[in-house]
Amino acid sequence: MSGVTQRTAAVVGAGTIGLSWAALFAAHGMQVTVTDPRPDLEEVLERTIGAIAGALPGGRRQPADLLALISVVDDVETAVTGADVVQENGPENLEFKRELFVRVEQAAPREALLLSSTSGLMPTDMSQDMTEPGRVLVGHPFNPPHVVPLIEVVPGQQTPPDAVEAAVAFYTALGKRPVVLHQEIGGFVANRLQSALFRECVHLVLSGVVTAEELDTVVTESVGVRWATAGPFQSYHLGGGPGGIRHLLEHLGPGMRRRWDDLGRPELTPETVDLLSRATEERFAGRTYDELAEERDRLQLAVLAAREAARG
Repeated sequence: MSGVTQRTAAVVGAGTIGLSWAALFAAHGMQVTVTDPRPDLEEVLERTIGAIAGALPGGRRQPADLLALISVVDDVETAVTGADVVQENGPENLEFKRELFVRVEQAAPREALLLSSTSGLMPTDMSQDMTEPGRVLVGHPFNPPHVVPLIEVVPGQQTPPDAVEAAVAFYTALGKRPVVLHQEIGGFVANRLQSALFRECVHLVLSGVVTAEELDTVVTESVGVRWATAGPFQSYHLGGGPGGIRHLLEHLGPGMRRRWDDLGRPELTPETVDLLSRATEERFAGRTYDELAEERDRLQLAVLAAREAARG
């Protein structure tokens, strides 16, 4: 039985993230309205729900049961009217989001949670034209939201504590692991970490140290396994033996610092983009996006399930 107390959700923007949210909300028994200007919305919604129904919490769901809880509407105002929660997933365009949240504020109930899936824009900036700008929070998922637990909750400068608490409670009831950031920062935390690692990945491939496929193997067979069970600080604390992270940093820190200075700073030139893209496209030629996404979701769910089982 779902512990979600909110019963209705509006999903504004039906790209990959928005459709994933719609499926997850419906899987928890919420009535969901979805709006997006794309002309193929109903078709892509049905196809997406059918593809990911087996990767939703609580085991395989029947796509028809989920679709029965999801309705498509033509405009934002209709979508958010009466909604307990609004999850916005529009383009990463600040002016667009400012205008959108003014419309949402005028049409949504006063007590509704107003949340944005933005991957880098600040809630203070997005909400500055609203009458009550403190209502908007970032609820940034790690793709895909229906599988990966993390949600970065980012309050704006005027967000009251009770709004943060409500957002955390809502995402927790969905089975997510919300982390509240203590200040606004571009890209938030997970994407900054991902960007830092990917920058070095690109440098190593361009330098001829490894191929892109070999680099993926290095990550999945080492730090990927480690970080799925213990984050960087915990891992280094264990790496220091009985002396912990203090011992590790005191003895290995100088060498680590020298490696920091040697990390690459590649440029994403058109030539680099083409090189990396061609290598990856050739590697996965003959496999569709849906096939690759299904395999990713299935493997990630297996890792999460095994981790929870091992924790007891």
